[in-house]
Amino acid sequence: MQESGIKLHGTTILSVRRGNKVVIAGDGQVTLGHVILKSNAKKLRKLSDGRVISGFAGATADALTLFERLEEKLEQYPTQLARACVELAKDWRTDKYLRRLEAMMIVADKSNSFILTGIGDVLETEDGVIGIGSGGNYALAAARALMTTDMDIKEIAEKSMKVASDLCIYTSDQITYETIEG
Repeated sequence: MQESGIKLHGTTILSVRRGNKVVIAGDGQVTLGHVILKSNAKKLRKLSDGRVISGFAGATADALTLFERLEEKLEQYPTQLARACVELAKDWRTDKYLRRLEAMMIVADKSNSFILTGIGDVLETEDGVIGIGSGGNYALAAARALMTTDMDIKEIAEKSMKVASDLCIYTSDQITYETIEG
């Protein structure tokens, strides 16, 4: 992402699922160029009266717009997360205003987890683990390795986010969590 010639970086969002329990973790760092602007931003949201959780990586105002649009889609399709995500992705890709938004989202309910992108992707996880953002691949790799253990998924998320924060300079160790158990 570019803003006035300064490269924006930031965030790590991780989703870990086992059965009907899912946790999304997000760091709080906001970075502009080589400067940390904020270390405790909240990049996770509960939607649809707590039945859906979501996290974003990318431009904050863009992500807030997408949260609002997703909430509208969830009101139209209250028990169909996949349909709401597909409808949002269609709008995101085709709407003149929305298609300029620079963000990615992880969205989950008690049964499903998806990555949503501005190019129209609605991708479901194969193994219950999703990572996005600048440290997403570090957290994803750590979580996949830890999924072979008997650890609780929140503990897997905590340890995986710690790995990401140790390796990615755009990821802080101030982590927030949202969980759904069904």
